[in-house]
Amino acid sequence: MTLLLTLDDGSIQRKLAEAVDLARAAVLEDAGAEQVGAHVGVDREDAVSASHLFEATVSGYRGWRWSVTVALAGEEEPITVSEVVLIPGPEARVAPAWVPWDRRVQAGDLGVGDIFPVEKDDPRLVPAYLESDDPAVEEVAMEAGLGRVHVLSRHGRLDAAARWHSGEFGPRSDMARSAPDVCGSCGFFVPLAGSLSAAFGACTNDISPADGHVVDVEYGCGAHSEIEVEVTSSVPVAELVYDDSLIDFEPAPETSAEVQPEVEPETVSPAEETADEAQVEAESASEY
Repeated sequence: MTLLLTLDDGSIQRKLAEAVDLARAAVLEDAGAEQVGAHVGVDREDAVSASHLFEATVSGYRGWRWSVTVALAGEEEPITVSEVVLIPGPEARVAPAWVPWDRRVQAGDLGVGDIFPVEKDDPRLVPAYLESDDPAVEEVAMEAGLGRVHVLSRHGRLDAAARWHSGEFGPRSDMARSAPDVCGSCGFFVPLAGSLSAAFGACTNDISPADGHVVDVEYGCGAHSEIEVEVTSSVPVAELVYDDSLIDFEPAPETSAEVQPEVEPETVSPAEETADEAQVEAESASEY
C-alpha cells in the first residue's frame, strides 16, 4: 500500500476510471436495470479509490445518482467494489440542513400572541444583583432598589452592537453610503444610555426611514438636520448675457489718396495793417 501512495504515476487512477463495467454490474445487482441510467462521471476519492456515478431513474429521486466506489489494493490485485449508494446530484431536490428546534426561530418570526422563552443560561443576560459593568444599569438599579431580575451582560451588549452595526441602519447600508452626513451630527439623533451611547442612538425624524429605530452613529440619510437646500429663482435666466460696459473699437478703413498738409495763414502785424489802410485811403483821394 505504501508503494501505491508514493510511487503512483497515474496508472492506478486510470485503472480505476476504466472500471465502468464493473461499477455498472455492481449497481445493477443492487437496483435493477430499470433504475440505472447512463454513466455521468467518475470522482477521485483518494490515491487508491474512485467513485463512478450513474443516473438514477428511481421514482421520487429526480436528479439523484448512483455512486459506486471501487478500489485497488495493489498493482497486481484486482479492482474491487467498496460500496453502492444513492446520492443527490447538483440539481436534486433535497431536504434543508437540520436545525435544532430551539434555533429555528429567526428574527421577525415572532407574531402577535407568540411566546418565546429565554434559555436558562443565556449568555446575553446576567442576574441584576451582579455588577453589569454598565454605569447606566448600575444607576437605575440603585434608584429602584434592586432593579430588574436580569440585565444585559457584556456579551449581550457586544452581540447587539455587532448586529446593529452590520444591519439595515448601520454604516454599510446603501442609504448610509449615499447620505450627505452621519447621524452622530444630526439633531434628530438621541443617544442611548450607558456604554452603547458612544455608538448607537434612536432616530426621531418622522421623515427618515430609520424613525423609531436604533441607528449607528455612522448611519445617515437624506433627512439630516443640517442639510441646507440652495433656493434659486423659478424664473429662467438666459445663459447668454451681454456686457455693455465695454467699448468695442474698429480700425478705420485706409484711403488711397494722400492727405495734403494744411497751410497755415500768414500773420500780419498791427503796424503793417495800419500802413496798408493809409495807402488805400491816399489812392482813393487821388482819384477825385
